[in-house]
Amino acid sequence: MIPTAARAILLRAPLRANQPASLLRNAARRAYTSTPRAKAAAENAFIKERAATKHHATETAELWRKLSIYVVIPALIVSSINAYNLWTEHWEHVAHDTPIEEKPEYPYQNIRSKNFFWGDGDKTLFWNDSVNYHKQD
Repeated sequence: MIPTAARAILLRAPLRANQPASLLRNAARRAYTSTPRAKAAAENAFIKERAATKHHATETAELWRKLSIYVVIPALIVSSINAYNLWTEHWEHVAHDTPIEEKPEYPYQNIRSKNFFWGDGDKTLFWNDSVNYHKQD
């Protein structure tokens, strides 16, 4: 018995003297390998998986948005307040320290094997006169 899909192909195809058996074989093979029901089930599984992936991505994006707003921003504010408090505490401590001119210069400070090629040659590239000191002999 020939399946209905194979019959339809045979009726539409022009018959040649040397090809009727191969045409029948190909039509029967094609009818048994791909059925509309299997194709619809495969598409349905793909659509379900795609929808599940989209739902998961939406939930994950929402989670990270909430974390960014409700955790990261308050943490930045708290850490900024802490940094400001430490900064003011440090400069209050420096204000009570001995003046730079009265600090001793130790032999391991400001060692120069040759002069720098900028400025007066004695100060480093990141020299800060209010913090760094170097007594000239």
